[in-house]
Amino acid sequence: MDRRTFSKSIAALAFGAASLDRANTAAAAQETQGAAQGVPFDLSVMLWTVFRKLPFEQRLEKIAEAGYKKVELVGEYKDWSADDFKRANAKRKELGITFDTTAGLKHAVGNPKEREALLSDLRDVLPIMEKIECPAVIIMSGNVVPGMPRDVQHDSCIEGLKAASALVEGKKINGEPVRLLLENIDPEENPRYYLTSVAEGFEVMRQVNHPQVRMLYDFYHEQIAEGNLIEKLETNIDYVGLVHIADVPGRHAPGTGEINYKNIFRKLAELKYNRIAAMEFLPVGDAVEELRSAREFAIRSART
Repeated sequence: MDRRTFSKSIAALAFGAASLDRANTAAAAQETQGAAQGVPFDLSVMLWTVFRKLPFEQRLEKIAEAGYKKVELVGEYKDWSADDFKRANAKRKELGITFDTTAGLKHAVGNPKEREALLSDLRDVLPIMEKIECPAVIIMSGNVVPGMPRDVQHDSCIEGLKAASALVEGKKINGEPVRLLLENIDPEENPRYYLTSVAEGFEVMRQVNHPQVRMLYDFYHEQIAEGNLIEKLETNIDYVGLVHIADVPGRHAPGTGEINYKNIFRKLAELKYNRIAAMEFLPVGDAVEELRSAREFAIRSART
């Protein structure tokens, strides 16, 4: 065997091994997903928290390696070309991954002067959501408007979401109704943010009263802001469209801090929460291992 023949043989072997690795990764994700039978909610990963130095397609491979089949975005596609969209869609389909939620709109619902700009943001992102088959988008309240009474800003959140809901009325992406998800942020992370209380967020949901508008209940933020996580979950479960998972302090993996995530996952299952719980924590070690452990912990807790 000459050098050229040997090199071709090695290249063929490497290509075959890489293809097998990709197939095994996708199969592992499928197998891990199947292990969650009997748990009503699905699990996802908020992509901004992990593998940020890797190219997008490699980040998806890492997520699949950890056993997840859903990913949440924060506008990573902002500067993508048509070819970038094709590669991203091809890779997620190869790995059996779906994009369940996105975020990153420039404007918010809390300031009535921004309402038309927010609706414009939503109109602009909907075609992108269709392109990547992502059925949900996170909407922020925005910061406190100086000089504006809280009741006026509260009403602006309601009216803004009602106006936004009209743009998605009856609309589906990838077979699912398009959903608008309002998020709470704690005052330590952003002292200027308006909607720090998930309890107020649920009051907004009741006033909007639209099946495609729901609350993103972020347990990390609410623990810092007010606590009493499980009672609010029980009382308002019908208005919860997504939950975000990270522990306090440090925004690390569930089970590393003061939040009793074992009880939270158990309660989600008990309440038959059938939407998504997304890991939004910052790993301190091997991210794949921490994501895998968090997934197993969630499933095990929900089953007990």
